[in-house]
Amino acid sequence: MLTFDMVHSAGQLLRDVAKKTDMILAPALAANCELRLKTENLQRTGAFKIRGAYYKIASLSDEERSKGVAACSAGNHAQGVALAAKQFGIKATIFLPEAAPISKIEATRQYGADIRLSKGVYDDAYTEAITFSKETGAVFIHPFDDINVIAGQATVGIEIIEQFPDVEAVVVPVGGGGLASGISFAIKSLNPKIKIYGVQAAGADNMARSFREKDPLCANNVSTFADGIAVKVPGTITRELCAKYVDDIVTVSDDETATAILSMMEKQKLVSEGAGAVAVAAVMFDKLPIKNKKVCAVISGGNIDVNILSRVINRGLLKSGRLTNLEIELTDKPGQLMAVSAIIANEGANVISVHYTPGGENMDINGCFLNISMETKNREHLEKIKTALKNAGFKMC
Repeated sequence: MLTFDMVHSAGQLLRDVAKKTDMILAPALAANCELRLKTENLQRTGAFKIRGAYYKIASLSDEERSKGVAACSAGNHAQGVALAAKQFGIKATIFLPEAAPISKIEATRQYGADIRLSKGVYDDAYTEAITFSKETGAVFIHPFDDINVIAGQATVGIEIIEQFPDVEAVVVPVGGGGLASGISFAIKSLNPKIKIYGVQAAGADNMARSFREKDPLCANNVSTFADGIAVKVPGTITRELCAKYVDDIVTVSDDETATAILSMMEKQKLVSEGAGAVAVAAVMFDKLPIKNKKVCAVISGGNIDVNILSRVINRGLLKSGRLTNLEIELTDKPGQLMAVSAIIANEGANVISVHYTPGGENMDINGCFLNISMETKNREHLEKIKTALKNAGFKMC
């Protein structure tokens, strides 16, 4: 049973292990509330997971440690377990989904863990890790459904209260529920009036559905680039704790998450992975009743693969209306491109590519299509350009 004494003990133990990450004011990300960011993306190993992993391993007996530990993870828990095991001088065998970002796999390997890649997603790696644990006697370190792990993650909640004592709402990413369980337990124990909101990816929303339907649910598959919260089955312990202490769980789309990542990079100079950005996305896209409230959003991790990051930036630009592709139907005659370009230039946009294609069989024989990619300020700016083109007689497809 989780107790506040366990959370306090974890905080004492982690004092020289985990950073007390900064709480940063972020007015540029939210106009309707006072938003601060708890920057666990700047934690050791790049995520909050070191807290729970270290406290769990510290609780093992010498005999248990002698058999080593096993874990499964999409990447962040893997690094937390690997680092903790290294500091305790014990062997760690980590099972990761083969689709996990290369950066997370290599970072885990560098901490000295034995890496095993599993086909599928987190839950498939979980099955293999459990089998390995039973066959070898290695202690399985669950990424979220473990009381000691949850107690370690709960130390984030203690820090939030210390750093932002008048906070009225805390927004937390949710995958298996370990972080949300810990934070909500700690904060509600200190101040039951503070609202706790969980956020999941829309393509991996099992905890949200279980929360609403009061019944454990699982999915055959999940679909989100936020690999850190791509969990098919919520934890038993975490589901019960979330049901008791979390006020609501909402979802955000991958496009909304991508926009949040881009906004944090530009406006706060912070790099977040998909799982780490969902809380900010929920605030930015008005998913929560937090108007005029003092709000803390937890950025749970920053371990994003650079290849995925480039795609996310592009998607974020498209979502926010700052990068767009226009297809314009023209008559193929001199001066048409100049006229279109002049309108775009006068409106202050930047053309980055132009492509011409002949018209189809249902167009005039002199018809053609002009495809233009351009950078704009925002969606309002884009609509202004479209209106100017239409007023000049150009037809957009």
